[in-house]
Amino acid sequence: MDRRKQEASDSREGLLRKSNEDGRSSSIDSDLSLNEFLQSDPLDDASKPAVPAYDESNRLSRLRQAFARRAKTLLITLVVLILIWSVLAGGGFWLYKHSPSDGQSPPWYPSPLGGTLSTWADSYAKASKLVEKMNLIEKVNVTTGTGWSMGLAVGNTGPASNAGFPGLALQDGPLGIRFADNASAFPAGVTVGATWNKELMYARGKAHGLEARLKGINVLLGPCVGPLGRMPAGGRNWEGFGADPYLQGIAAAETVRGIQDTGVMATIKHYIGNEQEHFRQSNEWGLPNAMSSNIGDRTLHELYLWPFADAIRAGVVSVMCSYQMTNNSYTCANSKLLNGVLKDELGFQGFVQSDWLAQRSGVASALAGLDMTMPGDGLFWQDGQSLWGPHLTKSVLNGSLPMSRLNDMVTRVVAAWYQMGQDDESKFDRKGPNFSSWTNDELGYINPGSPDDKDLKVVNKFVDVQGEGPDAHSQIAKQVAAEGSVLVKNDNAILPLSRNGWPAGKENETKYRVGIFGEDAGSGKGPNYCSDRACNFGTLGSGWGSGAVEFPYLITPIEALRNAFDPAKVYVTDFPTNTPPMTKAPEILQDQDVCLVFVNSDGGEGYVSADGIRGDRNHLDIQKGGDLLITQVAEGCGGGKGSTIVVVHAVGPVVVDPWIENPGVGAVILANLPGQESGNAIAEIIFGDVNPSGKLPYTIGKSLNDFGDGGQIMYYPNGVIPQQNFSEGIYIDYRHFDRFEITPRYEFGFGLSYTTFSYHNLVIKTVKEKSRLPAARPAALSPPTYDETVPDPETALFPSGLRKLKKFVYPYIDSVSEIKSGRYPYPIGYDEPNPPSPAGGGEGGNPSLYDVHATVSIDVTNSGKVAGAEVVQLYLSYPDSPSSSSSSELPTPADQGDFHFDTDMTDFPVKVLRGFEKPMLAPGESTTVTFDLTRRDLSFWDVREQNWVMPTEGRFTIRIGASSRDLRAEGQF
Repeated sequence: MDRRKQEASDSREGLLRKSNEDGRSSSIDSDLSLNEFLQSDPLDDASKPAVPAYDESNRLSRLRQAFARRAKTLLITLVVLILIWSVLAGGGFWLYKHSPSDGQSPPWYPSPLGGTLSTWADSYAKASKLVEKMNLIEKVNVTTGTGWSMGLAVGNTGPASNAGFPGLALQDGPLGIRFADNASAFPAGVTVGATWNKELMYARGKAHGLEARLKGINVLLGPCVGPLGRMPAGGRNWEGFGADPYLQGIAAAETVRGIQDTGVMATIKHYIGNEQEHFRQSNEWGLPNAMSSNIGDRTLHELYLWPFADAIRAGVVSVMCSYQMTNNSYTCANSKLLNGVLKDELGFQGFVQSDWLAQRSGVASALAGLDMTMPGDGLFWQDGQSLWGPHLTKSVLNGSLPMSRLNDMVTRVVAAWYQMGQDDESKFDRKGPNFSSWTNDELGYINPGSPDDKDLKVVNKFVDVQGEGPDAHSQIAKQVAAEGSVLVKNDNAILPLSRNGWPAGKENETKYRVGIFGEDAGSGKGPNYCSDRACNFGTLGSGWGSGAVEFPYLITPIEALRNAFDPAKVYVTDFPTNTPPMTKAPEILQDQDVCLVFVNSDGGEGYVSADGIRGDRNHLDIQKGGDLLITQVAEGCGGGKGSTIVVVHAVGPVVVDPWIENPGVGAVILANLPGQESGNAIAEIIFGDVNPSGKLPYTIGKSLNDFGDGGQIMYYPNGVIPQQNFSEGIYIDYRHFDRFEITPRYEFGFGLSYTTFSYHNLVIKTVKEKSRLPAARPAALSPPTYDETVPDPETALFPSGLRKLKKFVYPYIDSVSEIKSGRYPYPIGYDEPNPPSPAGGGEGGNPSLYDVHATVSIDVTNSGKVAGAEVVQLYLSYPDSPSSSSSSELPTPADQGDFHFDTDMTDFPVKVLRGFEKPMLAPGESTTVTFDLTRRDLSFWDVREQNWVMPTEGRFTIRIGASSRDLRAEGQF
């Protein structure tokens, strides 16, 4: 532990945020972004923002790398591009800055009130009593962030002090506590998905939540199920659990339960359709508006919404809406998605928060269902010009925002607080975080984003939350990393290796020689060398962006393997580079008995780029010359007689075809993103301490083109507001491969073991007869009611004795003269209340959707010689032509928007995942694995009925096996 602490100290020194003023320091910081050019005087240094994590000066990274240290050249180039663009566009600069027209997403008003379900009744009863005590200013405080770096967390709300409600601290992210010291760097979501282990999913979530609580965090910004993984090169796919809605949904639900069992609020994100990084955010890519993800109604429900429904059914209390538009309406102001789908149909009782700066309107976003704005700033980073704050106060006072909507916004936040038991001061002391997101020093400023905060305080207390002894979270991290490693090739059972070197029966008096190759095997420049992990040096433990954390330590493969081999019997040499001197010193290959090659593929969030990668990967190839390294080592190891083992760390699928059939490559492990225990986990697999049981949570194609048009990143805008049509509908990943009969390199759900398993005795039983539609929507409870009298504007004035910090977001107004009456331009459809959805009525939808209609059981036997765990997977195929609908009968634009590319209701996937279990079996041991199939599992979304419909004619086919294409048993229901 002392060595690890020293390593963590060394790696962090000078590499994390020394102070808020440091931001990101590099040669590209002097370059000017297009966003800055459009807003400010490029010659005025004072106009340049200093935002450490989402710094606008780091946009357009590819151009900046090309013109590093050439700010003038870049500026001229950008101006020329704008002029050319203006001419070609015909509308000129006016068109560039023009706001988007009304979107194709239908309106849904009013925003449903919370407190209508029995599972939240007690929390809403408590919340209503507390909210009754709040004045207008306090209510606005609860719903508005205080601004970027205005508080110790990445997101902070103001308190309702008179009523006794504290400010809340919100913190990234999905794999650990961002910007925190002495906290775990867990394996990424994609690695968790690859375990297919529900118990581990829960355990990781619980450890994660406990660390957040002990660090003083109220709201954890995770887990992530959006992106789903439509495009395999998507920059943030690694934060989620895999490219299938069912797998994502189970993993999300278990993670939510784990986090919230510690009392911390979980946040399911990013809702919805944020499938790529390019053009996801306004002003981030030189465009005034974000792209639009255009998704059909059936596709939305059966793919992208599915895991959110599972998280809501598991009780998640917060949902984060995403940056981009969906169907040409900004998602955080999309009334159909927030009011109609999330709050009505899915029965969401918690609060909706914006992604950081995803809010693009004031009153309109509140009416559309947004409950909390983060981080509180307005349209640009750290400007202090909130779209809510004082403007939300004004909107209530002038009558444009109904007091009932504000009351519901506040009540949802307070009810979530009670739902998690955060009123228990023995667990939440109301003192806020015990660490600072903005400095590593013990002393710092509470509000470093304001030049007026000069009051030094203790901001870092260096509380270690990683657990100790048998409760150390490193044990969970290591188990997830090991079970999330997928063995895809093992010719001649080359693995596992022996710590003593020579395999049994081949003992030799000479030492066994092992060569370790590849930059990914070593420490590089340290695990925390680049801000938010946005570089690729050394072994890859996570992707980059707001979902990354500071590594407390990172065990490298070289370190773990050297410690594992018996030095008296094994001679190990390592070359942690992708360009070892094989020509000058051929003996480094020729003298080896076995060679291990470590390579990787990195990506991350789009606000920063690295190595020419602007978040989304440019391809699926191994990066940094890894393919060539593997080929050279495989052909030269032991003079062509040795065996080569390849380990790949990656943010998602990679193309392995350049070398996978090379006879020198004996074994391949796809180890995903293993976190801090990387080396120890891979060593356990390599030496057989842990029998590999991971399965692919995505498909490995033979090329990126195998994934079809829908699997391709839009790297260049196709308009001022880029339009991305999800024309493939419900056919992504293995569904696409099945539909077009494409042979993958390795299919979804595939993974080898050191043992074998047999399947027999499939039994399918009817529990409940089929019926076309769910039961009638159950009656709702009455939500809280309040006095809706609008207060005197005098009560909202800025207090005379309060010191005002620049850029801090306050709820107060400066003068009653700011309150002007008038007719507010309410959105189309606002005066036409929508009826409740028949698909709603409970958390996650109509409660009868979760009734069990069939059970499936199968006996599984470990037929090999070593103990191992098998992921038993159930796939369902729908009856032939379960719906009589045709494409001509799809809804009119008024129902679905102007998109006619949704999947036809006569079109069904070859098969869909509908269950998995992971029993651990000793050699010769058998067990019966049982699955429950619910109405939801057996239904499809009918866009005419606006409901889930179960086919009642024909027979469902049930297939069970070891992967999506290794199906061992089949039956019908």
